[in-house]
Amino acid sequence: MSLFDYSEKPIGIASDHAGYDSKQYIIKILEEQGIPYRDFGTYSKESTDYPDYAHPLASAVENGECYPGIAICGTGNGINMTVNKHQGVRAALCWSKEIAYYARTHNDANILSIPGRFLSEEEIYEILVTFLNTPFEGGRHEKRINKIPCA
Repeated sequence: MSLFDYSEKPIGIASDHAGYDSKQYIIKILEEQGIPYRDFGTYSKESTDYPDYAHPLASAVENGECYPGIAICGTGNGINMTVNKHQGVRAALCWSKEIAYYARTHNDANILSIPGRFLSEEEIYEILVTFLNTPFEGGRHEKRINKIPCA
């Protein structure tokens, strides 16, 4: 059984240098499970700027090329702030599987942001599995989601 049974679109993934190792770990998991993905970079541990990778990822999620997205930097904050500048993105900074669960069920998050410097591979795996396999509840939460975009 696949980690994530949604194969209609590739999962988008991006990181800066501080999230590079975590990104490579997630890519390994996706490849082992046969899950399609699109890597928006970075492609090394050389110092770089997260917006250079965050904006292309967010655009791909926003326009439907990828779903969902995964964004990683050292604390998760910078890349999360950047992807959330896009109107069609609801990125959630998740540091536990419980946060990932509620980001999906209550907020219909479409990008998972991860603090690469602060999580073990085991924690990343649990967060990833939870995020990818938890559906949005809709209902009372949907009206709130619809109020998020700026007019």
